[in-house]
Parts: sequence; structure tokens; C-alpha cells
Amino acid sequence: MEDNRRLLRELPSVDEVLMQLTPNIRNSLPHGLLVEQLRAVIAQLRERVLTGQPVSQEELSPEQVSHQALQSAYAYWEPNLRPVINATGVVLHTNLGRAVLSDQAREAILEVPKGYSNLELDLNTGERGSRYSHVVELLCRLTGAESALVVNNNAAAVLLALNTLAQGREVIVSRGQLVEIGGSFRVPEVMAASGARLVEVGTTNKTYQRDYRNALTEDTALLLKVHPSNYRIMGFTRETSLEELVALGRETGIPVMEDLGSGFLVDLKPYGITGEPTVQEEVKAGADIVTFSGDKLLGGPQAGIIVGKKKYVDQMAKNQLTRALRVDKLTMAALEATLRAYLWEPEQTVELIPILRMLTMKTEVLEKRARQLAARLQQLFDERVIVAVEPGVSQAGGGSLPMLELSTTLVTLEPVAGKVEKWAAGLRRGRPAVMARIAEGKLVLDLRTVLDDEEESLIEALTKYLPLA
Repeated sequence: MEDNRRLLRELPSVDEVLMQLTPNIRNSLPHGLLVEQLRAVIAQLRERVLTGQPVSQEELSPEQVSHQALQSAYAYWEPNLRPVINATGVVLHTNLGRAVLSDQAREAILEVPKGYSNLELDLNTGERGSRYSHVVELLCRLTGAESALVVNNNAAAVLLALNTLAQGREVIVSRGQLVEIGGSFRVPEVMAASGARLVEVGTTNKTYQRDYRNALTEDTALLLKVHPSNYRIMGFTRETSLEELVALGRETGIPVMEDLGSGFLVDLKPYGITGEPTVQEEVKAGADIVTFSGDKLLGGPQAGIIVGKKKYVDQMAKNQLTRALRVDKLTMAALEATLRAYLWEPEQTVELIPILRMLTMKTEVLEKRARQLAARLQQLFDERVIVAVEPGVSQAGGGSLPMLELSTTLVTLEPVAGKVEKWAAGLRRGRPAVMARIAEGKLVLDLRTVLDDEEESLIEALTKYLPLA
């Protein structure tokens, strides 16, 4: 008991600990946060003493108390959202923020919030303007559509379009297109939330134009075509084409909408990438409304883009939901800068947009980078790691181009001592964090998604977190 009393007397006070910290350390954290963590450490020590748990003299020292408190305080002060080096080879990695923004988009995001901006001001007239005007003309020029609108993601774009054009009425869609996308968002639920009534036609694997025709009633408001995202039906299938839907829509006076999901604005067929139509092709085919994402194949910020006939877009712009779904000035700045990159020739656009550059990266470039990295790592690790170079496959990700296999060259690392899972965990928790794959007991790196200026940081992290036992 006497020992416990002595230990309690030796517990330092918060002020004692603060006094032994240098001004630089004290000023590196908010005072309230630092005091809170100091009190927590001292309270834990007091509880251990009172319950008879062993406590060393060193643990009671102001230096040790401050060390523990500072560790906790700095961990709390560290931003939750921070950069990650993506070495997985998944180009549009949903968990890692999807599209990497272009230099021009990043510069626009930094420039616009420095002061005020003309977000909703027409500088020519001095009158109030529309925040959408900064990109509408660009979107119309690039897609061939009559008008455009931007909301905060593609699910919001679909919700707004359905609520505006079909609330309380019927929307016909193929049963094979009732997909679920990431986060358990399902087409039927989105439609129900919009106030529209779903009418399923056809079967899972086959739907004909006549199925839509037979389902038409006086209450039909819209014919909807939905992109299957990362879901595909193979084999004995038949899908009603957009052209067939448009022909039926023209005949009956019912608008046709396509939820395109991802939105290509440049044709990548010359690079061997097929299977995804461009927005321009769908507009030209006659779709009255096309919706797509800004942060997938477009390569911009998160946004839902709506293009199509002006009379329908105007109705959506007046919907009260539009204000709730609108984008802010940072998104608008990044989106405008991204869209302007598409005014160049396709070859230049591919170089300007990181996602397109990654998708079209030449195999010989990837192999050269992989071999150079492997040589450096083998030299650094000596006999501690077995380093190899192997052929592999990258993925587009983000629900885009699910059937596409991009040939790549992988660097595989197998530690002689220690578990590869421990290595991957250390990399994941590091600064910067590194995400890699694990396969057959090896750490697998795909440089397709590692930016050129990230390679040195990747090497440093690999060395720092190598498990030795």
C-alpha cells in the first residue's frame, strides 16, 4: 500500500510535463489536444497503480509521459484522408479515389479558392449567372448535345432525371439491366426513390424491342437503358440496342434515356481498348438524355454529368432536387480544366489525362520500368528478399471495362524472413501509405498505377517496412 501511495505522489502533473517540452513541440499541436492526451496518459498510469498493476519508475517520468501523449496526439492530428501510392494496377480503384486528376485540374483547384471567384456571376454583364455555365458549352461542344447539367455523381444524375421526367409514372427497363453498383445501390431502389415506377421487360439474358413495345401504356414516361457496370452476361444473349430504343421512342413520342455509367469522350480503339461507347456516339444515336460519371473514364473529379435535349435538361435544372445535388466551386474548377484537355487532338488528350495515359501505357514502357525497379530493389535488399519480374494483367476498375485485360509487367517480392502480410500492413499504414497486392506469398507491384514521381517514395517505404522476422 505504501508503495502505491509513493507511486501516486510521483505521478507528474500536466503542467510539469508541459514545462519540460520545448516551445517548438508545444506549438506543433493545439494546446487543448495536447493537454487532453497528457491527462489520458496520467489517468491510465494512476489506474494501473490503484489496481496493483506493475508500473516502472521510468514510466512515471515527465519525459516518458510526454512521449506517450505526443504519440497519441500526433496520431490524432494526422489527417484521416491522405495520399496513397497505388501499386495494385487497378486504374480506377474505387477505394482509392478513382481518377487521378490532371496537372491542369489540380492547378485549377488550388487557384480558384485563393480568393473569390465568378462561380455565379456573369463577368460580361455584371448580373447573376449560373454555376453550370462554366462547363455547359464545353460539354455540348465535346458531346454534340444540345444542353448539359452537372450534379455531384452519376447516381444523383440518374435520380434527378427519373424524378424530373417520370415521377409517378412508368419507366421501362430490361430485366438484364437491373444491376447493383458499389455500395449496394440498385437500379430498382434508385428508381423507387425518384418516384418513378419500374416496369421490367424481357428476360435476364434476352430482351427485344418488342418487349418494350408490348409494355407501353398511356402512363409510360421513359425508355431507359442502363450500363451494366462490372456485370456482363455471356453466351446466349440479346440486348436491345440504343438505336432500336430510339426508333421506338421516336415512333411513340417517349423520350429515351441512357445511364452510361462511365463516360469516354475519346475513342481508344486505336490503343486496342474497345467495349465502351463514347458519349458522342450515344448522343449521335439519338438518346434524349445521357448520364455518366466525371471521375471514371472521363478522368476528372467526382461528378454526375447529364447531356441531351435542351427541353429535358431545362426541366431538370428547374427541379428543386438540383440545388441539393449541385457541385461546388472546386469540382467545377477541376471539371472545366479536365474538359478543356479534350479540346486537343486525341493523342495529346491521352497524355494530359492520367487515367487515359495509364490505360494506354505501352507494354514495353511498363517492362522497362519494372526491370529497373527490380534491379534497384534487389541491390537494396541483398539476400533478404527474392525479387522477380513476371508478366501480369492490370484492370480498369471502377465498374468500367470489366472484360478488358491490360498486359503489364509485375515486380514480385518474397521476403526470406517474416510474413508478407506484415509487410503489406506496414506499407498500408505508412506515410505515404502504399497499397499493393499479395499473391502466392509474394508482394506484387504493378507500376501502371504508380506515378513517375512516386517511385522513390515507394522504394523508401518498401525498405522501411520490410519484415525481418
